[in-house]
Amino acid sequence: MVEVAVIGLRWLQYSGAVVLLGAPLFLLYSFRGSDGPDHSWARPTLIVAALLVALGAFAALVAQTAVMAGSLTEAIKPASLSFMVSGTALGMAMVARAAVALLGLVMIVAMRPGRALWRLTVAAGLVVAASFAWTGHGAATEGPGGLLHLVADILHAVAAALWLGALAALTILLSRRAGPNDIAVHRALHGFAGLGTLAVVLLVLTGLVNSWFLVGPSRVASLGANAYGQLLIAKLVLFALMLALAAGNRFRLTPGLGSALSGGQDPRPALQQLRRGVVAETLVGAVLLAAVAVMGTLAPPSAM
Repeated sequence: MVEVAVIGLRWLQYSGAVVLLGAPLFLLYSFRGSDGPDHSWARPTLIVAALLVALGAFAALVAQTAVMAGSLTEAIKPASLSFMVSGTALGMAMVARAAVALLGLVMIVAMRPGRALWRLTVAAGLVVAASFAWTGHGAATEGPGGLLHLVADILHAVAAALWLGALAALTILLSRRAGPNDIAVHRALHGFAGLGTLAVVLLVLTGLVNSWFLVGPSRVASLGANAYGQLLIAKLVLFALMLALAAGNRFRLTPGLGSALSGGQDPRPALQQLRRGVVAETLVGAVLLAAVAVMGTLAPPSAM
């Protein structure tokens, strides 16, 4: 039961982290000055994301301590928690992650929504995303390739946040009736193509590096023989599905909205189609994060 809680809390932290980094970066990248729709949704969304990371990290610290100590009763003892925080990289990373998320929460609550706040939130999101690599498989590689694997793991986490966090922001934008801001929303969708392409390229390249260290060329043929390999295959299938959905949104649905706007037609049907496409892509991304949360608790083929 505690092991299931660890996985669930990892998923909650991942979800909060991608929004904390990707959503404000999307706002910075897509809208300039007063060009853009109402951003009143951004503050409560980022508050929820920061709380998910902070509370999830603290709860995960207790859950992970329970796994190591053997029971929840032992886990909540100060001595057990103190050892976890001071004696393990995992505990230190969780505390650092929670502290950065809480700092981000204070900034989000105290500062006026705008580009200055978005930049600071992106910085906090970068630290939070990198902290997962600190305690992940990438940090466990020893020898001359250790630094390369760690850097690749950090970039992989950041690239995932760029894509999934922007998708979360797009889902919220398209769920609201944009009205006079339909054109600005269309420009944001069109402009997201560059950021999305960068995220995909980084994910592919860093994914290949990670797979080299965690699986290795000699084990590819037997990848489905263990739970980690099976989840990796599922993750690749989900990633391919996200790419297919993203291609449809970019090359068919977004131009369709542009044609409706430029031709003076009612944009609501095109917006509804786009909304369904983006929501579907976001949901697949959430399932993919769940697969990653489980994979983080399993030993990769290279460790067997």
